[in-house]
Amino acid sequence: MKKRVKQIIFWVAIVLILLVAAWYSLFFFNFTPASENTYGVSFASAQAEYLGFDAKEVYSALLDDLGVKNLRISVYWNRLQPQKDKYDFSELDWQMDQAQKHNASVILAIGRRVPRWPECHSPTWAKNLSKQEEENALLSYLETVVLHYKNRPALRIWQVENEPFLDLFGECPRHDKKLLKKEINLVEKLDPNHPTMVTDSGEFGTWARTHGLGEYLGTSIYRIVAEWWSGYVKYGGFIPPAFYPIKAWLVQKPMDQIIISELQAEPWTRKELLKTSIQEQFKSMSLKQFKKNIVFAQRTGFTEIYFWGAEWWYWMKSQDHPEFWEEARKLFMH
Repeated sequence: MKKRVKQIIFWVAIVLILLVAAWYSLFFFNFTPASENTYGVSFASAQAEYLGFDAKEVYSALLDDLGVKNLRISVYWNRLQPQKDKYDFSELDWQMDQAQKHNASVILAIGRRVPRWPECHSPTWAKNLSKQEEENALLSYLETVVLHYKNRPALRIWQVENEPFLDLFGECPRHDKKLLKKEINLVEKLDPNHPTMVTDSGEFGTWARTHGLGEYLGTSIYRIVAEWWSGYVKYGGFIPPAFYPIKAWLVQKPMDQIIISELQAEPWTRKELLKTSIQEQFKSMSLKQFKKNIVFAQRTGFTEIYFWGAEWWYWMKSQDHPEFWEEARKLFMH
């Protein structure tokens, strides 16, 4: 019963915010000039490999060809600590070295739940541990990673977990706020020189539980998503740009401490991306939609925007569709 009441309160709050946002958008909301925005990309080696590329090839192209200066890198526990007593920092070391050489800054997303499906990336050996043993292993892993990278010049922010309260998405255990606070406190204690960031869903989060957990709040923005029961849901039809800054105002989070950490810039498909035709992919991410998403993000008033889908742009270029890559180049080379 208690859980049911919380769910009702949550959805009532979302509806009220939507109504206020719609009213505010009609009468008061203005564009933020594009020249004031800073752009970056999220990057995951596993996604580049899934699309058939050497991850170094894609990463290098982002830095050298597009001129990306801001990166959010997913650090996967199962890749970094494949065995209980063995760490492999070689891939991430190389990425951080390359970022430094290109004068780029990096947000490192660490924890058990980090960007890309299935969201939680525990190593196989940790999945057979008891809950307490896995928690201890996770904290030990975080300590090792933070101590290894805290003095890297390219490091800017530690993102601790990814959308940790979004239980409806991903193959993950139910959120544990006490554990999340332990993780954040540990990172801040080990590295007081770099801020932390906690992310929350832009569409399905009120930010009430996340706004005070880190110095920065990261949010996702999706505009067209595929759902198995209804085809495609277009958030653009009922969520205006003001929806996001109004939530920031309600939780009293300063605008300059909020980052669009995940702006949709790739398709959301019902089947695996590589099992979906390009024409079907265009239903949720055409070049026109790509441009519209950028304008929408600018209108929120948040000036720092990280794109979700850079690996897909590179793949599309290999499929004789370089238009997304070239459109992104205009922003990064501006």
